[in-house]
Formats: sequence, structure tokens, C-alpha cells
Amino acid sequence: MTIHVVQSGESVDSIAASYGVDPARLAADNAVSTSGSLAVGQTLVIRFPRQVHAVRAGETLSSIAAAYGTTVRQLWRNNWSLAGGEALVSGQVLVVSYFEEKLGSALSNGYAYPYIEPDLLAEQLPYLTCLSPFTYGINASGGLLPLEDDALLSAARLRGTAPVMHLSTLTESGQFDTQRAELVLTDMAVQDQLVAEVIQTVLRRGYAGVDVDFEFLPGQLAAAYAAFLDRLRRRLQPQGRFLWAALAPKTSAGQRGLLYEGHDYAAVAAATDGVLLMTYEWGYTYGPPMAVAPLPNVRAVLDYAVTAIPAGKIFLGVPNYGYDWPLPFVQGSTRAESISNQRAIELAIQYEIAIQYDETAQAPYFYYTDSAGTVHVVWFEDARSMAAKLRLVAEYGFQGMGFWNLMRPFSQTWLVLDSLYDLPAL
Repeated sequence: MTIHVVQSGESVDSIAASYGVDPARLAADNAVSTSGSLAVGQTLVIRFPRQVHAVRAGETLSSIAAAYGTTVRQLWRNNWSLAGGEALVSGQVLVVSYFEEKLGSALSNGYAYPYIEPDLLAEQLPYLTCLSPFTYGINASGGLLPLEDDALLSAARLRGTAPVMHLSTLTESGQFDTQRAELVLTDMAVQDQLVAEVIQTVLRRGYAGVDVDFEFLPGQLAAAYAAFLDRLRRRLQPQGRFLWAALAPKTSAGQRGLLYEGHDYAAVAAATDGVLLMTYEWGYTYGPPMAVAPLPNVRAVLDYAVTAIPAGKIFLGVPNYGYDWPLPFVQGSTRAESISNQRAIELAIQYEIAIQYDETAQAPYFYYTDSAGTVHVVWFEDARSMAAKLRLVAEYGFQGMGFWNLMRPFSQTWLVLDSLYDLPAL
């Protein structure tokens, strides 16, 4: 894999010619038009086929995979244009393998709301070991709030992705609720019922495990939270299921703040099979403009995490989105719009703005002025920033990565991921 940064005057055809690759495949992989505009500073992922196959009449993905000793999932990953589908055309050229040196094997998990576009979900699933539908919340009496997850589970199983039940303290209004968490963690009769409902749901729905996300816990609930996780894990293990938990991005054991105090890294890690570090949202809707996951900030969390958690239990949280802030920024008043990385690139093209890259944060950004005369700044992710973060998984020896979230399209996330790692199924 090579990551090309577009220069002034370049086109898809000229870039493809310089690397000796098919311009149509290059365009399809990067979700750009072969004849369309490019933004200066935009990234394109270049992959170099080692072996290709021309589809013959009557062949299927399964028969082609068997002939080459590979899997249908890998054929999907090697051919973004298949979009996780089965349709083939006689004469169509598929990539069987690429010239790539992978960093190793890693598990990948992604989060999706039930209303995700089916086609968007389908094209991403082959790159995911697990899919976590978001979310089973907790009602006022401490029981489970239902989730319409049928379509997500069916799509995941069709593409060999294991579904994981996501349990959080979200209420009927869609907000994390400290009181709901406290109810579950301090009233053992309520906890008994919630654990029973979780186990029943896991077995009935065929989930491979549970991913727990209790946020905004006060420090006095830290021990109770770890004990709850340990109890849930002990109930899941005899059923052959695993337990994960999400952790706020701490840089020290005694870090102050409601987001951090209830998450005891060592205790949560000891009570679970894996943890997701939520290493994103430094740049966020109501905060000042900055990268969503600046690399120095991410590293600070990781450097602390590995002092309290075995590296092999950790999943790195990876953002798959950006923000657009109107300027000037006014604390308490300005609200950034959450946008896809693809939309960020489209804005740069629309306003004919060159994309810049912050070498310290390892993140792209640009300024533009809209039709009303308002200046905006956009921070987002591109192939460079994705690669910088994903390489941390191998550097630190982590179990894998978790993507928040799958709701916005950006093919380069998945091209980079597949170029760097083998992505096994469970």
C-alpha cells in the first residue's frame, strides 16, 4: 500500500499511470470519479495487485475462493467494488492478493445503529471480526430496553462477522444516565434481573459476547462496576461467550472528572476479556476546533493503559468521522456539525480548498468560507491519519481496534485496515 497525497494539476488517470495501476479500480477504491475533481492534499490509497482472476461464466465467489485457497471474506476485502455482495459479471477482474507486508493479525469491531443504510453496512462488514449493534439500554426499573437488531444480525452473519451485544446505560431518551447505572450497581435484586435478561438475550439472539459501556460513573461506584463486570463474565463464560468493556481515555489512575473516576483500569481489565479505549472526541461537538484524536493525546492514554492492563486485552478506539466548526468559536454557543470523512473531502473540492495536514496531531484539516460568508474549519480523518492510528495496534501489541462508528462512508478506512492487518473471523 502507498498513500498518495494529491498535488496541483493531478488527476486519477495521471496518478494511476504514475503507479502503473488501473485508474478505474483506483477511483472505485477511493470513492472518486475517474473524471471528477480532486482536492489538493486529498489522499488516495494505492494498492498493487499480485494475483488477479478474470471471472468466467458460472463462477461464484465461493468457487473462486476455493480455487485459490482463500476466503470469500478476503475476496470482498480485496475488491471494494463488490460492496460485500455476491454479484459477478463474466470478464470481471478480481484481485486475489496484493503485494503487501502486513503488520500481523488483529481483531476489528465496529459499532452501528439499527438505522444504518444496508448497503453501507454490507460493504464494511467483511473488514470486521465483530459487529456491535448500538445499543441495549436500561429502563427505569433496571431491565433491558429492546433493540431492533434483526437486520444487523442477519447482515453480519451473511458475511462472517460475529455479532456482539452492546449494553449501556442509555435511557429511552438516548442519553447516558448515571442514576440508571447506580440502580444496577447498588441494588442486587435489580442486578440479578438485568444479568438474567442479558444472558437470555445473548443466547436467544446468538451473540458471541457482550460489550458493556457504562459512562459517567462517580468514583464511589468504581468497585461496584468492576464487581458487576466480573459477575457478568462468570455467567457468560460457561456459555462460551466473552465480555468486553469500554473505558474512558485516562492518562493516570487518579484522573479527576465524572467521565473518568468510575473506570478503574486495572479492576475493569481483570474482570473482562477485553477493553475498548475510547481514544477519540478531543475535538467534539461543543469543544474548540481540533483533531478528533490527536496522536500525542492518544499515545498518552495508551502509555498509561499498558501500565494497568495487559496489552493483549486492549482494543484501540478509532474515530471514523470528522467535525465542521463555524468560526469564530464561542464556548457554550458554537456547535460543530459531525460529518463523514468523505463529506469533508467533498467540501474541500466544492470550495476549491487545499487540505492541510498537522504533523503533530497526525490529522488533516482545512478552512473554507461558505456562501453566507461564514468561515469554517474542518478536522477529519484521511488515509494518513488512519494509518498512523492503526499502526499503534501492532506497536503496542493490542488485541485489535474498535471503530466508532460505521454510520458514515469512507472506503479508505477499510483499505488501510486491510493493507496493514490480517483480519480473522471468530
